Amino acid sequence: MDGGVVTFVLAILIIAVFVFVAILLTGKRQYHFNKENYQAKFLSIENRLKQENPASYVTTIIEGDKLLDKALIEMGVPGKTMGDRLKRSGDKFTHLNSVWRAHKLRNAIAHESGFEISYKQASNALEVYKQALKDLGAI
Repeated sequence: MDGGVVTFVLAILIIAVFVFVAILLTGKRQYHFNKENYQAKFLSIENRLKQENPASYVTTIIEGDKLLDKALIEMGVPGKTMGDRLKRSGDKFTHLNSVWRAHKLRNAIAHESGFEISYKQASNALEVYKQALKDLGAI
């Protein structure tokens, strides 16, 4: 073979490798969760929500937020906080604004003294966390 042909073939192979690597790096990767574990944990959180027990409202929101954050961490979404991870994972959720509202509710509970929520707020936030976990494929 001529030296020019060998160089041409090598150049084509190198370009093909770069294109292949680029496709792998930019394509969406599907993370495989232990769905049974996530479903069991979420069911446990749902079962703690009792209409006549305001303390359960707080617990379910905090635990739902933690479970979603755990899933994001497992997926390798970078960030120091849940908020950082949400900023970097927006395209993964069908209702990102709802996820943000639920997370902000959790932050208000955790950081504002005497913050109170209703059963309806807790129930709605829990539904948002459930959908978010479904969007990620965790449940």
